[in-house]
Amino acid sequence: MSSEKRPASDDPSGGQMVVKRQNVGSSRALTRGASGTSSALVQAAPRTSGLQAPVMELSGHEGEIFSAKFDPSGNLIASGSMDRTIMLWRTYGDCQNYGVLTGHKGAILDLQWSRDSEILFSASADMRLASWDLTSGTRIRRYVGHEEVINSMDISRRGEELLISGSDDGTIGIWDPRTRNAADYIETDFPITAVAISEAGNEIYSGGIDNDIKVWDVRKKAVVYSMLGHQDTVTTLRVSPDSQQLLSYAMDSTARTWDIRPFAPAERHLRTFDGAPLGLEQNLIKGSWDTDGRKIAVGAGDGTVVIWGSNTGKLLYKLPGHKGTVNCAEFAPGADPISKCCAIGRCLLAFCIMIGLLTCVCVSSLCVF
Repeated sequence: MSSEKRPASDDPSGGQMVVKRQNVGSSRALTRGASGTSSALVQAAPRTSGLQAPVMELSGHEGEIFSAKFDPSGNLIASGSMDRTIMLWRTYGDCQNYGVLTGHKGAILDLQWSRDSEILFSASADMRLASWDLTSGTRIRRYVGHEEVINSMDISRRGEELLISGSDDGTIGIWDPRTRNAADYIETDFPITAVAISEAGNEIYSGGIDNDIKVWDVRKKAVVYSMLGHQDTVTTLRVSPDSQQLLSYAMDSTARTWDIRPFAPAERHLRTFDGAPLGLEQNLIKGSWDTDGRKIAVGAGDGTVVIWGSNTGKLLYKLPGHKGTVNCAEFAPGADPISKCCAIGRCLLAFCIMIGLLTCVCVSSLCVF
């Protein structure tokens, strides 16, 4: 679903590199002047919260940013862009850019960290997945087999590490990260734009241009049940921290939550959330849960980040400031804003939002890209 569809060379060593450097682009404070005026980044639209103004901006990518993920510890951030690079950032202090990974031949559309934070996995418009050793700064391997753009990926949380991927070729790839070729594929009838894997690793959730969410038995490669309701392409799927709900967002400009417990009622739809418009670009916007599952955040085409209470459906925050679509919203794992802010004397990146403006802005306990 990316505008850039370019096949890559099969040479596993071609073009890979990591450049370690400090503060690529800029990492600068955004402060209010003595007159009480503030940056246009803050004044772009009225806020619906009492959060402080952005105080930190990170930049360096030369193309639209499609994905950003905190590592499991919350201390590091990886961002992937249309410019075909992955940038690595430190969450705290000066938010240092300490590395750049290159080697993909197409836009970086999704990212996942290994459980020990030592390996980063990437999905690209070049029809390849890749794994990166962050200790040595080298690419471990490329994963080949998809025949079209790879839009989405997820990683298992228990047992043997397992990758899943969803592609425009209509297949869901199942990968052992130690092996270059897929362990298996699930074939579907439509391009896949969003995937997620259950906590137990026995089910895969997929969404595509047919508007439906399908739940697959990994072993049987068969649909267990479907969840219907979205009126346009599903762009994100995320399992809640307690593994009982699934978050979805679609090009119908709604987010929804679903009951995915094994013996849930036949009507699994729980709640619909409005207020996050898609925008003219029609990007594959991503959303996420906070650590305790009480809030959900989704990017929006109007340059805002929309946050709701997951149990009440109440709009909590609509954070403005960006001039382009917010492509990805991520909460940091296990963040404690009070203790962390006191410890570091600077804002806490409690969640990260990626957009096409190539910048990261830290908002008190928030970080928006």
